[in-house]
Amino acid sequence: MGKPTGFQEIQRELPTDQAPSLRVKHWNEFHLRMPQDKLEAQGARCMDCGIPFCHNGALLAGMASGCPINNLIPEWNDMVYRGLWREALDRLHKTNNFPEFTGRVCPAPCEGSCVLGINEPPVTIKNIEYSIIEKGFDEGWVTPQTPGPRTGKKIVIVGSGPAGLAAADQLNHAGHQVTVFERADRFGGLLMYGIPNVKLDKKIVRRRVDLMAKAGVRFIPNTEVGKNYPAEKLLKEFDGVILCTGATKPRDLPIEGRALEGIYFATDFLHRNTKSLLDHKRDKNYISAEGKEVVVIGGGDTGTDCVGTCLRHHCKHLVQLEILPKPPLVRAADNPWPQWPKVYKIDYAQEEAASLFGGDPRKYLVTAKKFIGDKKGFVKQIQIVNVEWLKDDKGRFIPKEMPGTEKILPAQLVLLAMGFLGPEDTVLKSLGIAQDKRSNVKADYGKYATNLKGVFAAGDMRRGQSLVVWAIHEGRGAARALDAYLMGSSDLPG
Repeated sequence: MGKPTGFQEIQRELPTDQAPSLRVKHWNEFHLRMPQDKLEAQGARCMDCGIPFCHNGALLAGMASGCPINNLIPEWNDMVYRGLWREALDRLHKTNNFPEFTGRVCPAPCEGSCVLGINEPPVTIKNIEYSIIEKGFDEGWVTPQTPGPRTGKKIVIVGSGPAGLAAADQLNHAGHQVTVFERADRFGGLLMYGIPNVKLDKKIVRRRVDLMAKAGVRFIPNTEVGKNYPAEKLLKEFDGVILCTGATKPRDLPIEGRALEGIYFATDFLHRNTKSLLDHKRDKNYISAEGKEVVVIGGGDTGTDCVGTCLRHHCKHLVQLEILPKPPLVRAADNPWPQWPKVYKIDYAQEEAASLFGGDPRKYLVTAKKFIGDKKGFVKQIQIVNVEWLKDDKGRFIPKEMPGTEKILPAQLVLLAMGFLGPEDTVLKSLGIAQDKRSNVKADYGKYATNLKGVFAAGDMRRGQSLVVWAIHEGRGAARALDAYLMGSSDLPG
């Protein structure tokens, strides 16, 4: 590395965020840019560690350890330190089609497995990645990559989320004619309608889709296979198919009072909010938290995004329920490096809630027991109860209610953010695609082939709900598999 002692001399530093009290007043991204000299100094902290766990995306204890797309992190960190930004961009694009997405929304498992992170704050990998790609756009280095001679093969990608976009980009590079079907009115899947603007400005998604379109990818919106486009036409009109429709079936909470008005799935709430912003109007489907006491059930990223969105709606008060225990402040003994660190963190929305309401809105080891409505059939309260995690007769930890701990919370809006059960099966049933016991598409990892010849699957619909970076990894892998199926071999990287 260029500066072997950089990690000893330079402290970890991130760019300043706009103050919570200011950023809740708008829907723009709030992470400020960092000066180039400071970024280059942060690149110098990447030590010559010998075995860079950061770019090996292994699964340890069920969680990603390192980068799932095998970004060549030490190499582009060193290039940034040396001021070789164009070379760093080229190296980044070798493994990542969309660093502008991962640099914004990825939780950075790479930093959790950084060798420096064993006993010091890790390298600011995510911010450096973000800075490389944005400098590339600023300098005009990111341009449409039009392939050479076309192969004559026609490919269709169903779904334009990160897996679908990655597959489309790779197959277009290989010279195939690629068409992307998207059931929504805009492209990007969860990137467009599942992640709020404050985390990922939709101009960033459109910027990349426009580049791909200029490079030859054909995008068709408002097309839902199995509904307004017959599924069997996929097999007749195209030489290969990749299904990338995501795992969009939300987990429900079938307790007393569930049928009351004012209880919504988090994804519906977030989708309708973003659509209203992009359309510059609120239609009859818009869900408002303004002036309401809100309860968000679920403590993951989707729950966090609901919190941030409700605050920008000017909700009256907000509570977030988490059935799991509060994580420790430092790694537990059974969570060693290089595993993903399961430690207590304040995300952007909890920080904002604390600035408005005086504290972290999350309540741990709590679950909802029933919803209580008013005379008009709208939710007005929610009964909660504390839980403890005990082993059942098979040795599995399950939550058990603690009698006598019931409480009533006011709630005129309840958002269910408890994860996803699997893919919607409209396309799958129409084509006769085999599914596993968890309802995901049955297709082996690394091969991605379904039981139907010429049809492949990738992303959340194959592996279950996961990270954007895993979706990109799977999209790239499925593209390589389909390319090999069509051409006999493939030069595409996995």
